[in-house]
Amino acid sequence: MTITELLESVRRVELRTNRLVNDTMGGAYLSGFKGRGMDFEELREYIPGDDVRDIDWNVTHRLGRPFVKRFREERELTAVLAVDVSASSSFGSASRTKREFAAVVAATLAMSAAKNGDKVALLLFTDEVELFVPPRKGRRHILRIVREMLMFKPRKRGTDISGALGFLNHILHRRAIIFLLTDFLHSSESKVTNSREVIQELGRTNTRHDIVCLHLHDPRESTLPDAGLVTIEDAETGELLELDSTRGSVRAHFAAVNADRLAELDRALIRTGVDTLRLTTTEPFAPVLQRFFEIRRGRRHG
Repeated sequence: MTITELLESVRRVELRTNRLVNDTMGGAYLSGFKGRGMDFEELREYIPGDDVRDIDWNVTHRLGRPFVKRFREERELTAVLAVDVSASSSFGSASRTKREFAAVVAATLAMSAAKNGDKVALLLFTDEVELFVPPRKGRRHILRIVREMLMFKPRKRGTDISGALGFLNHILHRRAIIFLLTDFLHSSESKVTNSREVIQELGRTNTRHDIVCLHLHDPRESTLPDAGLVTIEDAETGELLELDSTRGSVRAHFAAVNADRLAELDRALIRTGVDTLRLTTTEPFAPVLQRFFEIRRGRRHG
């Protein structure tokens, strides 16, 4: 891709995501995430009607009359886009790959955060941390994030979600919102161990930050078309599997195995208590995100 083509791609993503944020998302992001922290603002004498839980008993005892602590809602947040750019993200059965889909989803979240005046950071990972762009504000910063998501060429092919989350837990010193965009396809020697480590790290991260898992799913990964003898390649390991897709039993087995995989993933994510959305590459994602933010708003104000 030439520089001109890159700039045109970035511009197209910016225009599309700005439209989504303004027309579809509205204030949903704001109401879903603002007010996660509280900053101490002042200490003043108790006034009838104040919440007794805000009384500072040490100061009250020392001065002989009641004082209360007042807090100010923390208005600025940091949103971190943790995007899986492993080899499996290059798969796409429609007009775009999962990575291109992830770029548009992440750009929409970045624009939403920027519109609120929040800082945005980007983490691109495979089985190692490939790139970390520290949190900043501003349109130029958001355009850089979009450019990196579209053009960055990862060094590795595998997936290590727990390693990426561990990196963020180490580097982020204040509570942040982490959007994890991944297909949850692992390529380690022991997929069971890898999955268990991911679930554990998700739970740990969720106690320190506000993490949202965005599971990027291509429908073709769950169904096998009737296309004769097909060779399926694991993008991350290069392992080849030959299947006769003309046989109904083969297609049914393929669908059943993948249905079980998705069901087990859903059960494991529910156990972590982490908010999770499955976004399908062939369907509009903005209404799904909007509903999710509205549900969060209801939980916060319910």
